[in-house]
Amino acid sequence: MQGLPKALGRCAVVGVPVLGLLVALGPAAGASTANVRSHYRHYTGQALVTAKSNLEHMLKNWHGLDSWKGDYGLAGAKASANSNTVHALTKVDSTNWAGYADTGTGFTKVVGKWVEPTASCPSTGTPLAAFWVGIDGFASDSVEQDGTLIQCDNGQASYFDWWELFPTNSVQVVNQVNPGDTIIASVTRSGDSYTLSVTDSTTSSDSFSTTQTSAGDQDSSAEWIAEAPSGSNGVLPLAPFGVWKEYNASVSTATKTGDIPSFTDDEITMTDSSGNVEAQPSGLNIWGGRFNVTFKSSS
Repeated sequence: MQGLPKALGRCAVVGVPVLGLLVALGPAAGASTANVRSHYRHYTGQALVTAKSNLEHMLKNWHGLDSWKGDYGLAGAKASANSNTVHALTKVDSTNWAGYADTGTGFTKVVGKWVEPTASCPSTGTPLAAFWVGIDGFASDSVEQDGTLIQCDNGQASYFDWWELFPTNSVQVVNQVNPGDTIIASVTRSGDSYTLSVTDSTTSSDSFSTTQTSAGDQDSSAEWIAEAPSGSNGVLPLAPFGVWKEYNASVSTATKTGDIPSFTDDEITMTDSSGNVEAQPSGLNIWGGRFNVTFKSSS
């Protein structure tokens, strides 16, 4: 999925590349394991092949351009004496992204780790949620990204991993994953070569790594994002994913490796067209590599 950046003053607006993947989430927090599994759609054999093909077809012509909403102004770059969190240098609104983005030049690697959330799918409709790391997309019209996604389908959730280089190719759905699995996603650049890897530490057979070539990309941002994918008519309803907890976020250039606030960072809140918050990021922990995104509402 691609993101289109827009800027106001020193605040670049998120143009997030997001999968238009449909992923169904499990039951609400506190639900029993049995209830979670009863609402989790696990495909096997030809059914899995068909499900992945249908998702890719759905996303084939989607470009996921972001619509920038506005600038909250500068936030404190350091924690206060009585705070355990740090807020980004800049806060922005987006209609489809929530999380953090770093901006600069020459990004070579981005890494994120999370436990795949369990969705509470509504009884009707097909809301989606995608979780990913990437290079580009915030301040450019290309993106190199990978992660997981949830598709809800009339009360049932499906979970997949995926990768994309936009505009070189469309979203590629790889494996079905399980809610509760520990996921490590990374994008690593060497020249015009990008290695996109998603490691499922819980179910190793669901992991993948692929190396692709995309020339002329700016490598001007790095992101850790929860996204509402878009379709031909705009941003789709966001699946109720509860809380996405990002751990051990790191980012590198050729000369420096650090956590999120090691570079110029932006804190991104997802809001609908009326300004209602749909997904809210927390501040960063004091080490700068951990934050949460909490589901609030779906348009």
